[in-house]
Order: sequence, then C-alpha cells, then structure tokens
Amino acid sequence: MGSFRSKMTCFIVIGLAVVLPYFSLAQSQTAPTPSDEPARISVVYELPRKSDFQQLYDLLREGRALEKIQEILSPLQFPEQLIIRTTQCDAIDSLYKRENFKPTVLICYELLKHILDSVPHEATPAGVTPSDAAVGQFIFVTLHEVGHAVFDMFGVPIFGHEEDAADNFATYIMLQFGRGQARRLIGGAAWAWRAYLGDYKKNPVVPKRIAAFASDHGLPEERFYNLICLAFGANRQEFADTEDYLPPTRSQTCWHEYQTVLRAFHKEIGPHIDQEKARRVLDTDWLQGLETSPASQK
Repeated sequence: MGSFRSKMTCFIVIGLAVVLPYFSLAQSQTAPTPSDEPARISVVYELPRKSDFQQLYDLLREGRALEKIQEILSPLQFPEQLIIRTTQCDAIDSLYKRENFKPTVLICYELLKHILDSVPHEATPAGVTPSDAAVGQFIFVTLHEVGHAVFDMFGVPIFGHEEDAADNFATYIMLQFGRGQARRLIGGAAWAWRAYLGDYKKNPVVPKRIAAFASDHGLPEERFYNLICLAFGANRQEFADTEDYLPPTRSQTCWHEYQTVLRAFHKEIGPHIDQEKARRVLDTDWLQGLETSPASQK
C-alpha cells in the first residue's frame, strides 16, 4: 500500500505542477485589468489539517488557481461579497452556503484530489487531454457552486431542481469562452462521468437502486447528457461528435434547451453583469500553455 500511495501522490503533484502554473499565466495583455473597485469576490486557501493535502494546498496557492476564478467571475456585480475557499471537508464534496451570513463557496481538497486521481493518463479518443480533464472539472465544479450563489444573491426564481439549474449555469458560462476553450472545457467537465457511462454501446442497460432516483442531484448519466445536449444545442458544428452519444429523440430538442437557458440567463442574470469586463474575460486565453495534443507515451 505504501508504494501505491507514494506513486499516487507523485501523480497528483505532477498533474498539478503541469496544470496550475499554466492555468494562472494567461497573457497579461489580454487578461482583465484590475480596477479600483472593492473586490466583490474574495478567495481563501485554508490550511488543511492533514499533511496529505499540504502539497495540493501549496500548488494551488503557487498556481493562483482561485485568483483566476476571481478574474473570470469579475464581471458579476454581486450585491454582497462572495467568498470562495478551498478547505478540508473530510468528504469528496463542494458546496455553497451562508457561513455566518456571508455567501461562501467551499471547494474541498478531497474533491480536488479525486479529480486529479481520475484524469486520463493520455489524451482520450475524443481528444480530452489530462490537463483539460483536470481544469474542465475544476472550473465546472466551481461554477456550479457559484451558480447557487448567483441564484441566492440575485433572487433568481428556480422551477425544478436547483442542482440542475446550477449545472446549466456552469455549462452556459463555459460555452461562452472563445479560442476553442469552450470545446476543451466541456470535454474536460464531461470526463467526470466517464466511469458511470462505461462502454455504453456494448452495455446500454444501467441498473440502479430505486433510492438513487430520490436525490436532489441528477444521476451522473443524466448530468452527462444534459451537459453535452446544451453544448450541442449551442454550437452544432463545434460539438458535432457529441451527437454520437445523444439519442435522436434528445438531440432534436437540444437547440431549444440551450435557447431556454440563454433566455433565462439574459433576463435574470444579464442585468447584473458588467458587459465590458465580460468581453475581456471571454476574449482571454485561460488555457494558454496546456497541451492540446495527445501526450507522448514512453
């Protein structure tokens, strides 16, 4: 077991060392410029209690991962300060809550370690690289929780499950990025559910215990299909290969599903966005330096 753990720790550190420094080094000439306004979003790297997460904590800070999230979210004009904090939770989790009445997003070190443990060792047949899988999942998880914060602070009315709406919020934001980033982020986020899908063509039947349908979160398979359906609906050409996963009965509705999210976002959240800042954020190449081709095998 000791050898296995040391190998896994080595893989995690190497993965972070590759991903986070590049993630934090978007070109200064295109990155959003700081303003004199008080920050609407503050970020905190909480020191983990367990030494197991010390390297992860150090690399997150050195890579300034949360500061990049802070810049990406800077166009949102929150009426209160939002805190985004990495912390040890003793569970693989992330959540939004009001902590001492302060809106707070918590990203657990356990979840970040789980993400890095699960990334592919090389680019997948669909073109998902290890870095895209790590960054795509990290951004999706963070934006999902920020979605809950947005609904809370802007009083956005929700019909149906709020968890589905938070997924849609995260997906919509990622789809707005240019320079081919939307494709890579969506592919990376979708990687989170690969284990649940398996080889669906050989075994399309997925047995479930009845209690699985009682959760306020959608089943992993449902979240996967919702994600790629919105992507396909947003840009049928760029995400043409996702149609291989979508049954014809679903792919025909994806354009309408995306338009529904688009209208809701523009009506309920659009008025709270600084559009000039948003243009700068969306024009920035946040994935600069991450590998875009299959990793070489030794």
